[in-house]
Amino acid sequence: MAVAGCPDYFLHHPNYQDNVDRAPKHRSTDLMETNFRHSSNQNSPNHQEDDVDLEALVNDMNSSFESLSSPCSVVVDPAPPPHNGQLYRTLQSISPGHRVRRSQPVHIMAVRRLQEAEQQLRTSSLPAIPNPFPELCSPAGSPVLTPGSLPQCQLSGNNIIKVFSEDGTGKAVEIPADMTARDLCQLLVYKSHCVDDNSWTLVEHHPLLGLDRCLEDHELVLQVHASMTSESKFLFRKNYAKYEFFRNPSNFFPEHMVAWCQDTNCSIPPSQLLQNFLNSSCYPEIQGFLYLKEVGRKSWKKLYVFLRRSGMYFSTKGTSKEPRHLQLLADLEDNNIFTVITGKKLHNAPTDFEFCIKPNKVRNDMKESRMLCAEDEQSRTCWMTAFRLLKYGILLYENYRVPQQRKTLLSHFSAPVRSVSENSLVAMDFSGRIGRVIDNPVEAQSAAMEEGHTWRKRSQRMNILGSPSPLHSSSLSTVIHRTQLWFHGRITREESHRMVIQQGQVDGLFLLRDSQSNPKAFVLTLCHHQKIKHFQILPCEDDGQIFFSLDDGATKFTDLIQLVEFYQLNKGVLPCKLKHPCTVVAL
Repeated sequence: MAVAGCPDYFLHHPNYQDNVDRAPKHRSTDLMETNFRHSSNQNSPNHQEDDVDLEALVNDMNSSFESLSSPCSVVVDPAPPPHNGQLYRTLQSISPGHRVRRSQPVHIMAVRRLQEAEQQLRTSSLPAIPNPFPELCSPAGSPVLTPGSLPQCQLSGNNIIKVFSEDGTGKAVEIPADMTARDLCQLLVYKSHCVDDNSWTLVEHHPLLGLDRCLEDHELVLQVHASMTSESKFLFRKNYAKYEFFRNPSNFFPEHMVAWCQDTNCSIPPSQLLQNFLNSSCYPEIQGFLYLKEVGRKSWKKLYVFLRRSGMYFSTKGTSKEPRHLQLLADLEDNNIFTVITGKKLHNAPTDFEFCIKPNKVRNDMKESRMLCAEDEQSRTCWMTAFRLLKYGILLYENYRVPQQRKTLLSHFSAPVRSVSENSLVAMDFSGRIGRVIDNPVEAQSAAMEEGHTWRKRSQRMNILGSPSPLHSSSLSTVIHRTQLWFHGRITREESHRMVIQQGQVDGLFLLRDSQSNPKAFVLTLCHHQKIKHFQILPCEDDGQIFFSLDDGATKFTDLIQLVEFYQLNKGVLPCKLKHPCTVVAL
Protein backbone atom coordinates (compact mmCIF):
# COMPACT_ATOMS: atom_id res chain seq x y z
CA MET A 1 0.00 0.00 0.00
CA ALA A 2 1.47 3.35 -1.05
CA VAL A 3 1.33 6.27 1.35
CA ALA A 4 1.79 9.74 0.01
CA GLY A 5 4.52 11.88 1.50
CA CYS A 6 6.53 9.07 3.26
CA PRO A 7 10.06 7.76 2.34
CA ASP A 8 10.33 4.48 0.41
CA TYR A 9 12.61 2.85 3.01
CA PHE A 10 9.92 3.37 5.64
CA LEU A 11 7.36 1.62 3.50
CA HIS A 12 9.57 -1.45 2.92
CA HIS A 13 10.50 -1.85 6.61
CA PRO A 14 9.48 -5.30 7.89
CA ASN A 15 7.81 -3.90 11.03
CA TYR A 16 5.92 -1.15 9.18
CA GLN A 17 2.47 -2.62 9.63
CA ASP A 18 3.00 -3.25 13.34
CA ASN A 19 4.26 0.28 13.81
CA VAL A 20 1.26 1.62 12.03
CA ASP A 21 -1.17 -0.38 14.17
CA ARG A 22 0.41 0.82 17.43
CA ALA A 23 1.30 4.30 16.52
CA PRO A 24 0.23 7.82 17.06
CA LYS A 25 -3.54 7.34 16.55
CA HIS A 26 -3.77 5.67 20.00
CA ARG A 27 -1.44 8.02 21.71
CA SER A 28 -4.13 10.31 23.05
CA THR A 29 -6.09 7.29 24.27
CA ASP A 30 -3.02 5.95 26.04
CA LEU A 31 -2.48 9.27 27.78
CA MET A 32 -6.07 9.37 29.02
CA GLU A 33 -5.80 5.81 30.22
CA THR A 34 -2.55 6.66 32.00
CA ASN A 35 -4.18 9.54 33.80
CA PHE A 36 -7.05 7.28 34.72
CA ARG A 37 -4.55 4.79 36.17
CA HIS A 38 -2.86 7.49 38.21
CA SER A 39 -6.13 8.81 39.59
CA SER A 40 -7.34 5.32 40.47
CA ASN A 41 -4.13 4.44 42.29
CA GLN A 42 -3.92 7.60 44.36
CA ASN A 43 -4.46 5.58 47.56
CA SER A 44 -1.48 3.26 46.92
CA PRO A 45 1.67 3.56 49.09
CA ASN A 46 3.78 4.75 46.15
CA HIS A 47 1.35 7.52 45.23
CA GLN A 48 2.17 11.06 46.20
CA GLU A 49 -0.32 13.53 47.61
CA ASP A 50 -0.58 15.51 44.36
CA ASP A 51 -3.62 14.97 42.17
CA VAL A 52 -3.94 15.20 38.40
CA ASP A 53 -3.37 18.70 37.02
CA LEU A 54 -6.25 19.39 34.63
CA GLU A 55 -4.42 22.20 32.88
CA ALA A 56 -1.34 20.03 32.28
CA LEU A 57 -3.55 17.23 31.02
CA VAL A 58 -5.26 19.49 28.51
CA ASN A 59 -1.89 20.82 27.29
CA ASP A 60 -0.52 17.31 26.93
CA MET A 61 -3.58 16.23 24.93
CA ASN A 62 -3.25 19.24 22.63
CA SER A 63 0.39 18.42 21.97
CA SER A 64 -0.61 14.83 21.25
CA PHE A 65 -3.15 15.95 18.65
CA GLU A 66 -0.62 18.28 17.09
CA SER A 67 1.77 15.39 16.65
CA LEU A 68 -0.85 13.56 14.62
CA SER A 69 -0.91 16.30 12.00
CA SER A 70 2.69 15.79 10.81
CA PRO A 71 3.94 16.39 7.25
CA CYS A 72 3.85 12.66 6.72
CA SER A 73 0.17 11.89 6.52
CA VAL A 74 -0.46 8.23 7.10
CA VAL A 75 -3.71 6.66 5.96
CA VAL A 76 -4.40 3.39 7.73
CA ASP A 77 -7.32 1.07 8.19
CA PRO A 78 -9.12 1.30 11.49
CA ALA A 79 -7.70 -1.05 14.08
CA PRO A 80 -9.50 -2.64 17.01
CA PRO A 81 -8.96 -1.07 20.43
CA PRO A 82 -6.28 -2.67 22.60
CA HIS A 83 -7.20 -5.39 25.05
CA ASN A 84 -6.89 -5.11 28.79
CA GLY A 85 -3.43 -6.64 28.75
CA GLN A 86 -2.21 -4.13 26.20
CA LEU A 87 -3.74 -1.32 28.26
CA TYR A 88 -1.91 -2.55 31.40
CA ARG A 89 1.41 -2.82 29.53
CA THR A 90 0.91 0.65 28.14
CA LEU A 91 0.24 2.07 31.58
CA GLN A 92 3.32 0.30 32.97
CA SER A 93 5.47 1.77 30.19
CA ILE A 94 4.86 5.26 31.58
CA SER A 95 7.71 6.46 33.72
CA PRO A 96 6.76 6.34 37.43
CA GLY A 97 8.71 9.49 38.03
CA HIS A 98 6.38 11.47 35.82
CA ARG A 99 3.95 13.06 38.25
CA VAL A 100 1.76 16.13 37.82
CA ARG A 101 0.93 18.67 40.45
CA ARG A 102 -2.46 18.92 42.02
CA SER A 103 -4.67 21.79 40.74
CA GLN A 104 -7.39 23.87 42.34
CA PRO A 105 -11.01 23.42 41.22
CA VAL A 106 -11.77 25.59 38.20
CA HIS A 107 -15.34 26.97 37.67
CA ILE A 108 -16.27 26.34 34.06
CA MET A 109 -19.05 28.69 32.84
CA ALA A 110 -21.69 27.02 30.76
CA VAL A 111 -21.64 27.62 27.04
CA ARG A 112 -25.14 29.05 27.11
CA ARG A 113 -24.21 31.65 29.71
CA LEU A 114 -21.11 32.55 27.74
CA GLN A 115 -23.19 33.08 24.60
CA GLU A 116 -25.72 35.24 26.45
CA ALA A 117 -22.98 37.41 27.94
CA GLU A 118 -21.34 37.77 24.55
CA GLN A 119 -24.64 38.68 22.88
CA GLN A 120 -25.44 41.24 25.59
CA LEU A 121 -22.02 42.82 25.21
CA ARG A 122 -22.40 42.99 21.45
CA THR A 123 -25.91 44.50 21.67
CA SER A 124 -24.98 47.13 24.23
CA SER A 125 -22.04 48.24 22.15
CA LEU A 126 -24.16 48.92 19.07
CA PRO A 127 -25.68 52.43 18.75
CA ALA A 128 -29.48 52.83 18.48
CA ILE A 129 -30.39 53.83 14.92
CA PRO A 130 -33.68 55.80 14.72
CA ASN A 131 -36.11 55.47 11.85
CA PRO A 132 -35.25 58.25 9.37
CA PHE A 133 -38.65 58.06 7.62
CA PRO A 134 -41.36 57.60 10.25
CA GLU A 135 -44.05 58.96 7.93
CA LEU A 136 -43.42 56.31 5.26
CA CYS A 137 -44.36 53.33 7.39
CA SER A 138 -47.23 52.53 9.68
CA PRO A 139 -46.74 52.78 13.43
CA ALA A 140 -47.10 49.03 13.79
CA GLY A 141 -44.41 48.36 11.19
CA SER A 142 -41.93 50.91 12.46
CA PRO A 143 -38.59 49.35 13.42
CA VAL A 144 -38.19 51.77 16.31
CA LEU A 145 -39.89 51.02 19.61
CA THR A 146 -41.94 54.07 20.47
CA PRO A 147 -42.90 54.88 24.07
CA GLY A 148 -46.47 53.87 23.39
CA SER A 149 -45.40 50.46 22.06
CA LEU A 150 -43.31 49.63 25.12
CA PRO A 151 -45.00 47.36 27.66
CA GLN A 152 -46.67 49.28 30.42
CA CYS A 153 -46.04 48.60 34.05
CA GLN A 154 -48.13 45.69 35.23
CA LEU A 155 -50.73 46.68 37.80
CA SER A 156 -52.00 43.99 40.09
CA GLY A 157 -54.64 43.74 42.76
CA ASN A 158 -57.52 46.13 43.40
CA ASN A 159 -57.06 49.89 43.36
CA ILE A 160 -59.31 52.71 44.53
CA ILE A 161 -60.10 55.60 42.21
CA LYS A 162 -62.57 58.46 42.48
CA VAL A 163 -65.16 59.29 39.84
CA PHE A 164 -67.04 62.60 39.73
CA SER A 165 -70.37 63.59 38.20
CA GLU A 166 -71.33 66.85 36.51
CA ASP A 167 -72.63 68.42 39.74
CA GLY A 168 -69.30 67.89 41.52
CA THR A 169 -70.25 64.90 43.65
CA GLY A 170 -67.76 62.05 43.70
CA LYS A 171 -67.69 58.37 44.55
CA ALA A 172 -64.70 56.19 45.44
CA VAL A 173 -64.73 52.89 43.58
CA GLU A 174 -62.48 49.88 44.09
CA ILE A 175 -61.67 48.26 40.75
CA PRO A 176 -59.35 45.46 39.60
CA ALA A 177 -56.39 46.06 37.32
CA ASP A 178 -58.09 44.59 34.24
CA MET A 179 -61.32 46.61 34.42
CA THR A 180 -62.13 48.50 31.24
CA ALA A 181 -63.97 51.79 30.86
CA ARG A 182 -67.15 50.02 29.75
CA ASP A 183 -67.14 47.76 32.82
CA LEU A 184 -66.68 50.72 35.16
CA CYS A 185 -69.55 52.60 33.51
CA GLN A 186 -71.85 49.62 33.96
CA LEU A 187 -70.80 49.37 37.60
CA LEU A 188 -71.60 53.06 38.19
CA VAL A 189 -74.94 52.70 36.37
CA TYR A 190 -75.84 49.82 38.68
CA LYS A 191 -74.80 51.68 41.85
CA SER A 192 -76.48 54.95 40.85
CA HIS A 193 -79.71 53.26 39.69
CA CYS A 194 -79.51 54.83 36.22
CA VAL A 195 -80.96 53.58 32.97
CA ASP A 196 -78.29 51.67 31.05
CA ASP A 197 -78.81 52.88 27.46
CA ASN A 198 -75.15 52.29 26.43
CA SER A 199 -74.50 56.02 26.21
CA TRP A 200 -72.64 56.47 29.50
CA THR A 201 -68.94 57.09 29.24
CA LEU A 202 -65.88 57.82 31.34
CA VAL A 203 -64.19 61.15 30.65
CA GLU A 204 -60.53 61.99 31.26
CA HIS A 205 -60.68 65.59 32.50
CA HIS A 206 -57.65 67.90 32.87
CA PRO A 207 -58.87 71.17 34.47
CA LEU A 208 -55.49 72.96 34.38
CA LEU A 209 -55.00 72.23 30.68
CA GLY A 210 -58.66 72.65 29.80
CA LEU A 211 -58.84 69.26 28.02
CA ASP A 212 -61.48 66.52 27.90
CA ARG A 213 -61.38 63.08 26.31
CA CYS A 214 -63.86 60.22 26.36
CA LEU A 215 -62.15 56.93 27.08
CA GLU A 216 -62.72 54.14 24.60
CA ASP A 217 -64.66 51.19 25.96
CA HIS A 218 -61.69 48.81 25.68
CA GLU A 219 -59.16 51.04 27.49
CA LEU A 220 -57.93 49.94 30.92
CA VAL A 221 -58.94 52.47 33.56
CA LEU A 222 -55.92 52.02 35.83
CA GLN A 223 -53.52 52.32 32.92
CA VAL A 224 -55.02 55.70 31.99
CA HIS A 225 -55.16 56.73 35.64
CA ALA A 226 -51.42 56.06 36.03
CA SER A 227 -50.64 58.66 33.33
CA MET A 228 -52.84 61.38 34.89
CA THR A 229 -51.76 64.12 37.28
CA SER A 230 -53.11 64.75 40.76
CA GLU A 231 -55.36 67.57 39.48
CA SER A 232 -56.88 65.41 36.74
CA LYS A 233 -59.97 63.33 37.40
CA PHE A 234 -62.53 61.01 35.86
CA LEU A 235 -66.05 62.22 35.04
CA PHE A 236 -69.15 60.07 34.62
CA ARG A 237 -71.12 61.57 31.76
CA LYS A 238 -73.49 60.87 28.89
CA ASN A 239 -72.14 60.89 25.34
CA TYR A 240 -74.74 60.12 22.69
CA ALA A 241 -72.34 60.85 19.83
CA LYS A 242 -69.78 58.21 20.84
CA TYR A 243 -70.88 55.76 18.12
CA GLU A 244 -73.38 57.91 16.25
CA PHE A 245 -71.14 57.93 13.16
CA PHE A 246 -71.93 54.25 12.65
CA ARG A 247 -75.63 55.12 12.37
CA ASN A 248 -75.39 58.37 10.38
CA PRO A 249 -71.93 58.58 8.78
CA SER A 250 -72.99 61.20 6.25
CA ASN A 251 -73.50 63.74 9.06
CA PHE A 252 -69.95 63.25 10.31
CA PHE A 253 -67.98 63.14 7.06
CA PRO A 254 -68.86 65.95 4.63
CA GLU A 255 -67.86 65.30 1.03
CA HIS A 256 -65.59 68.32 0.75
CA MET A 257 -63.35 66.87 3.51
CA VAL A 258 -63.05 63.32 2.13
CA ALA A 259 -60.21 63.06 -0.40
CA TRP A 260 -61.85 60.22 -2.32
CA CYS A 261 -64.92 62.34 -3.07
CA GLN A 262 -62.72 65.18 -4.34
CA ASP A 263 -60.59 62.92 -6.54
CA THR A 264 -63.47 61.01 -8.16
CA ASN A 265 -65.99 63.88 -8.16
CA CYS A 266 -68.67 61.59 -6.79
CA SER A 267 -70.26 60.78 -3.47
CA ILE A 268 -69.44 57.66 -1.48
CA PRO A 269 -72.18 55.43 -0.03
CA PRO A 270 -72.18 55.59 3.78
CA SER A 271 -71.43 51.87 4.12
CA GLN A 272 -68.48 52.10 1.74
CA LEU A 273 -67.16 55.14 3.57
CA LEU A 274 -67.03 53.31 6.89
CA GLN A 275 -65.48 50.22 5.27
CA ASN A 276 -62.61 52.37 4.04
CA PHE A 277 -61.88 53.50 7.59
CA LEU A 278 -62.25 50.06 9.15
CA ASN A 279 -60.28 48.18 6.49
CA SER A 280 -56.55 48.40 7.15
CA SER A 281 -55.70 47.79 3.47
CA CYS A 282 -57.53 50.94 2.34
CA TYR A 283 -56.05 54.42 2.54
CA PRO A 284 -58.75 56.97 3.41
CA GLU A 285 -57.74 60.57 3.82
CA ILE A 286 -59.33 63.61 5.44
CA GLN A 287 -58.21 66.99 4.20
CA GLY A 288 -58.98 70.62 4.89
CA PHE A 289 -57.76 73.88 6.35
CA LEU A 290 -56.98 74.13 10.06
CA TYR A 291 -55.51 76.77 12.31
CA LEU A 292 -52.30 75.54 13.93
CA LYS A 293 -50.82 77.21 16.97
CA GLU A 294 -47.10 77.79 16.51
CA VAL A 295 -44.84 76.16 19.08
CA GLY A 296 -43.74 78.59 21.79
CA ARG A 297 -45.90 81.42 20.42
CA LYS A 298 -49.42 82.72 20.87
CA SER A 299 -50.02 83.20 17.15
CA TRP A 300 -51.99 80.82 14.92
CA LYS A 301 -51.23 79.88 11.32
CA LYS A 302 -53.71 78.57 8.77
CA LEU A 303 -52.43 75.44 7.00
CA TYR A 304 -53.74 72.72 4.71
CA VAL A 305 -53.77 69.49 6.76
CA PHE A 306 -54.06 65.81 5.79
CA LEU A 307 -55.04 62.96 8.11
CA ARG A 308 -53.86 59.48 7.07
CA ARG A 309 -53.19 56.15 8.74
CA SER A 310 -49.51 57.00 9.11
CA GLY A 311 -50.26 60.30 10.88
CA MET A 312 -51.37 63.90 10.45
CA TYR A 313 -49.42 66.08 8.01
CA PHE A 314 -49.53 69.66 6.82
CA SER A 315 -48.42 71.04 3.49
CA THR A 316 -45.62 73.61 3.41
CA LYS A 317 -46.74 74.82 -0.02
CA GLY A 318 -50.43 75.60 -0.30
CA THR A 319 -52.56 72.53 -0.93
CA SER A 320 -49.79 70.44 -2.50
CA LYS A 321 -49.78 66.72 -1.66
CA GLU A 322 -46.29 65.98 -2.93
CA PRO A 323 -44.18 64.12 -0.35
CA ARG A 324 -41.46 66.78 -0.43
CA HIS A 325 -44.01 69.39 0.64
CA LEU A 326 -45.54 67.34 3.50
CA GLN A 327 -44.34 67.58 7.08
CA LEU A 328 -45.39 65.26 9.89
CA LEU A 329 -47.55 67.00 12.46
CA ALA A 330 -48.48 64.16 14.82
CA ASP A 331 -48.47 60.39 14.96
CA LEU A 332 -51.65 58.43 15.69
CA GLU A 333 -50.07 55.63 17.71
CA ASP A 334 -48.58 57.60 20.61
CA ASN A 335 -51.15 60.43 20.78
CA ASN A 336 -54.72 60.97 21.92
CA ILE A 337 -57.15 63.59 20.70
CA PHE A 338 -58.81 65.93 23.22
CA THR A 339 -61.52 68.57 23.12
CA VAL A 340 -60.32 71.97 24.32
CA ILE A 341 -62.82 73.47 26.77
CA THR A 342 -61.57 77.04 27.14
CA GLY A 343 -59.68 77.60 23.91
CA LYS A 344 -60.15 81.32 23.52
CA LYS A 345 -59.34 82.08 27.12
CA LEU A 346 -56.20 79.96 27.51
CA HIS A 347 -54.78 79.84 23.98
CA ASN A 348 -56.33 82.85 22.23
CA ALA A 349 -57.89 80.55 19.65
CA PRO A 350 -59.38 82.15 16.51
CA THR A 351 -62.64 80.13 16.83
CA ASP A 352 -64.53 78.16 19.46
CA PHE A 353 -63.93 74.81 17.74
CA GLU A 354 -60.52 73.88 19.09
CA PHE A 355 -59.05 70.42 19.69
CA CYS A 356 -55.66 69.14 20.82
CA ILE A 357 -53.43 66.20 19.91
CA LYS A 358 -51.55 65.34 23.08
CA PRO A 359 -48.78 62.70 23.46
CA ASN A 360 -49.42 59.94 25.97
CA LYS A 361 -46.17 60.58 27.84
CA VAL A 362 -46.90 64.30 28.37
CA ARG A 363 -48.75 65.25 31.56
CA ASN A 364 -48.64 68.99 32.30
CA ASP A 365 -46.31 70.32 29.64
CA MET A 366 -48.13 71.54 26.52
CA LYS A 367 -45.00 72.21 24.47
CA GLU A 368 -45.16 68.87 22.67
CA SER A 369 -48.94 69.03 22.18
CA ARG A 370 -50.48 70.26 18.95
CA MET A 371 -53.26 72.82 19.28
CA LEU A 372 -55.61 72.91 16.28
CA CYS A 373 -58.71 74.90 15.51
CA ALA A 374 -61.46 74.26 12.93
CA GLU A 375 -63.83 76.63 11.21
CA ASP A 376 -67.06 75.07 12.52
CA GLU A 377 -68.36 72.27 14.70
CA GLN A 378 -68.94 69.86 11.82
CA SER A 379 -65.31 70.12 10.71
CA ARG A 380 -64.01 69.57 14.23
CA THR A 381 -66.25 66.53 14.69
CA CYS A 382 -65.04 65.12 11.37
CA TRP A 383 -61.35 65.47 12.32
CA MET A 384 -61.81 63.95 15.75
CA THR A 385 -63.97 61.06 14.53
CA ALA A 386 -61.56 60.22 11.70
CA PHE A 387 -58.66 60.27 14.18
CA ARG A 388 -60.39 57.66 16.34
CA LEU A 389 -61.32 55.48 13.37
CA LEU A 390 -57.86 55.52 11.84
CA LYS A 391 -56.20 54.79 15.18
CA TYR A 392 -58.41 51.96 16.47
CA GLY A 393 -60.08 50.70 13.28
CA ILE A 394 -62.23 47.60 13.61
CA LEU A 395 -61.86 47.69 17.41
CA LEU A 396 -64.28 50.63 17.56
CA TYR A 397 -66.85 48.67 15.58
CA GLU A 398 -66.53 45.75 17.97
CA ASN A 399 -67.09 48.11 20.91
CA TYR A 400 -70.20 49.39 19.15
CA ARG A 401 -71.57 45.92 18.38
CA VAL A 402 -71.14 44.43 21.87
CA PRO A 403 -74.09 46.32 23.45
CA GLN A 404 -76.22 45.71 20.37
CA GLN A 405 -75.60 41.96 20.49
CA ARG A 406 -76.19 41.88 24.23
CA LYS A 407 -79.47 43.75 23.82
CA THR A 408 -80.59 41.33 21.10
CA LEU A 409 -79.67 38.36 23.25
CA LEU A 410 -81.53 39.64 26.29
CA SER A 411 -84.61 40.56 24.27
CA HIS A 412 -85.30 36.88 23.60
CA PHE A 413 -85.56 36.23 27.34
CA SER A 414 -86.81 39.47 28.88
CA ALA A 415 -89.36 40.57 26.25
CA PRO A 416 -92.91 40.33 27.59
CA VAL A 417 -95.02 37.71 25.86
CA ARG A 418 -98.64 38.65 25.16
CA SER A 419 -101.32 36.06 24.79
CA VAL A 420 -103.17 38.14 22.18
CA SER A 421 -102.03 40.50 19.50
CA GLU A 422 -102.13 44.25 20.17
CA ASN A 423 -103.94 44.70 16.86
CA SER A 424 -106.88 42.70 18.23
CA LEU A 425 -107.51 45.17 21.08
CA VAL A 426 -110.69 47.27 20.73
CA ALA A 427 -112.20 50.28 22.51
CA MET A 428 -114.75 49.46 25.20
CA ASP A 429 -117.45 51.52 26.92
CA PHE A 430 -118.12 50.60 30.56
CA SER A 431 -120.50 53.46 31.39
CA GLY A 432 -123.58 51.20 31.31
CA ARG A 433 -124.48 48.07 33.20
CA ILE A 434 -122.57 45.93 30.76
CA GLY A 435 -119.58 46.79 28.57
CA ARG A 436 -119.96 47.29 24.87
CA VAL A 437 -117.49 47.51 21.98
CA ILE A 438 -117.20 50.96 20.36
CA ASP A 439 -117.27 50.37 16.61
CA ASN A 440 -117.32 53.99 15.52
CA PRO A 441 -113.67 55.33 15.42
CA VAL A 442 -114.83 58.92 15.97
CA GLU A 443 -116.68 57.88 19.12
CA ALA A 444 -113.66 55.90 20.30
CA GLN A 445 -111.39 58.92 19.86
CA SER A 446 -113.73 61.25 21.71
CA ALA A 447 -114.04 58.73 24.55
CA ALA A 448 -110.27 58.53 24.85
CA MET A 449 -109.97 62.34 24.94
CA GLU A 450 -112.72 62.61 27.55
CA GLU A 451 -110.99 60.00 29.71
CA GLY A 452 -107.72 61.90 29.40
CA HIS A 453 -109.30 65.19 30.47
CA THR A 454 -110.96 63.46 33.42
CA TRP A 455 -107.60 62.08 34.53
CA ARG A 456 -105.97 65.50 34.16
CA LYS A 457 -108.67 67.22 36.21
CA ARG A 458 -108.33 64.59 38.91
CA SER A 459 -104.55 65.05 39.01
CA GLN A 460 -104.84 68.84 39.22
CA ARG A 461 -106.80 68.55 42.45
CA MET A 462 -103.97 66.51 43.96
CA ASN A 463 -101.50 69.36 44.23
CA ILE A 464 -98.89 69.78 46.94
CA LEU A 465 -100.73 72.34 49.11
CA GLY A 466 -104.16 70.88 48.49
CA SER A 467 -105.38 73.95 46.60
CA PRO A 468 -108.14 73.13 44.04
CA SER A 469 -107.34 76.18 41.93
CA PRO A 470 -105.43 75.30 38.71
CA LEU A 471 -103.94 78.78 38.67
CA HIS A 472 -102.15 78.24 41.96
CA SER A 473 -98.37 78.37 41.52
CA SER A 474 -97.83 75.17 43.48
CA SER A 475 -100.23 72.99 41.49
CA LEU A 476 -99.04 69.64 40.27
CA SER A 477 -98.93 70.67 36.61
CA THR A 478 -96.42 73.41 37.34
CA VAL A 479 -94.01 71.43 39.49
CA ILE A 480 -94.17 67.80 38.29
CA HIS A 481 -91.63 68.44 35.52
CA ARG A 482 -88.96 69.27 38.09
CA THR A 483 -88.63 65.56 38.87
CA GLN A 484 -87.65 64.73 35.29
CA LEU A 485 -84.05 64.17 34.23
CA TRP A 486 -84.35 66.46 31.20
CA PHE A 487 -85.31 69.51 33.31
CA HIS A 488 -82.37 71.54 34.65
CA GLY A 489 -84.01 74.52 36.37
CA ARG A 490 -82.47 77.97 36.29
CA ILE A 491 -79.35 77.47 34.18
CA THR A 492 -78.03 80.03 31.74
CA ARG A 493 -78.00 79.83 27.99
CA GLU A 494 -74.24 79.27 27.98
CA GLU A 495 -74.51 76.41 30.47
CA SER A 496 -77.12 74.70 28.33
CA HIS A 497 -74.80 75.02 25.32
CA ARG A 498 -71.95 73.49 27.28
CA MET A 499 -74.05 70.53 28.43
CA VAL A 500 -75.28 69.78 24.92
CA ILE A 501 -71.75 69.93 23.49
CA GLN A 502 -70.35 67.68 26.22
CA GLN A 503 -73.04 65.04 25.79
CA GLY A 504 -72.68 64.87 22.02
CA GLN A 505 -74.26 67.11 19.41
CA VAL A 506 -76.57 64.56 17.83
CA ASP A 507 -79.98 65.21 16.35
CA GLY A 508 -82.72 65.20 18.98
CA LEU A 509 -80.58 65.93 22.06
CA PHE A 510 -82.65 68.25 24.24
CA LEU A 511 -83.21 69.76 27.67
CA LEU A 512 -85.73 72.08 29.31
CA ARG A 513 -84.90 75.01 31.58
CA ASP A 514 -86.46 78.06 33.14
CA SER A 515 -86.64 81.15 30.97
CA GLN A 516 -84.44 84.05 32.08
CA SER A 517 -86.48 86.69 30.29
CA ASN A 518 -89.97 85.49 31.31
CA PRO A 519 -90.31 83.97 34.80
CA LYS A 520 -93.53 82.14 33.84
CA ALA A 521 -92.12 80.61 30.64
CA PHE A 522 -89.71 77.78 29.86
CA VAL A 523 -87.13 77.16 27.13
CA LEU A 524 -86.57 74.00 25.08
CA THR A 525 -82.92 73.64 23.99
CA LEU A 526 -82.61 71.29 21.01
CA CYS A 527 -79.69 70.12 18.86
CA HIS A 528 -80.19 69.61 15.12
CA HIS A 529 -77.48 69.17 12.48
CA GLN A 530 -74.84 69.97 15.13
CA LYS A 531 -76.45 73.34 15.78
CA ILE A 532 -78.13 74.29 19.06
CA LYS A 533 -81.52 75.99 18.85
CA HIS A 534 -83.84 77.39 21.54
CA PHE A 535 -87.66 77.38 21.58
CA GLN A 536 -89.69 79.28 24.16
CA ILE A 537 -92.60 77.51 25.87
CA LEU A 538 -95.27 80.06 26.83
CA PRO A 539 -98.19 79.53 29.23
CA CYS A 540 -101.71 80.24 27.98
CA GLU A 541 -105.08 80.24 29.73
CA ASP A 542 -108.17 78.58 28.31
CA ASP A 543 -111.47 78.30 30.20
CA GLY A 544 -109.80 79.10 33.50
CA GLN A 545 -107.07 76.47 33.02
CA ILE A 546 -103.34 76.95 32.34
CA PHE A 547 -101.79 75.22 29.32
CA PHE A 548 -98.31 75.23 27.77
CA SER A 549 -97.66 75.65 24.08
CA LEU A 550 -94.74 75.90 21.62
CA ASP A 551 -96.77 77.24 18.68
CA ASP A 552 -98.70 80.16 20.20
CA GLY A 553 -101.60 78.05 21.46
CA ALA A 554 -102.20 75.91 18.36
CA THR A 555 -101.16 72.80 20.30
CA LYS A 556 -101.78 73.02 24.07
CA PHE A 557 -100.58 70.75 26.84
CA THR A 558 -101.56 70.69 30.50
CA ASP A 559 -97.96 70.19 31.71
CA LEU A 560 -94.43 69.92 30.37
CA ILE A 561 -94.33 66.12 30.66
CA GLN A 562 -97.23 65.85 28.22
CA LEU A 563 -95.49 68.34 25.92
CA VAL A 564 -92.25 66.34 25.87
CA GLU A 565 -94.05 63.06 25.31
CA PHE A 566 -95.95 64.53 22.37
CA TYR A 567 -92.85 65.87 20.62
CA GLN A 568 -91.02 62.63 21.21
CA LEU A 569 -93.59 61.03 18.91
CA ASN A 570 -94.33 63.97 16.59
CA LYS A 571 -92.00 66.53 15.09
CA GLY A 572 -94.63 69.23 14.91
CA VAL A 573 -93.10 72.71 14.64
CA LEU A 574 -89.64 71.41 15.69
CA PRO A 575 -86.92 70.53 13.14
CA CYS A 576 -86.72 66.98 14.54
CA LYS A 577 -88.24 64.79 17.24
CA LEU A 578 -87.01 64.83 20.82
CA LYS A 579 -84.81 61.73 21.14
CA HIS A 580 -82.07 62.00 23.76
CA PRO A 581 -82.59 63.80 27.09
CA CYS A 582 -79.60 65.72 28.39
CA THR A 583 -79.12 64.04 31.77
CA VAL A 584 -77.02 64.81 34.84
CA VAL A 585 -76.86 62.13 37.53
CA ALA A 586 -75.41 62.62 41.03
CA LEU A 587 -73.15 59.76 42.12
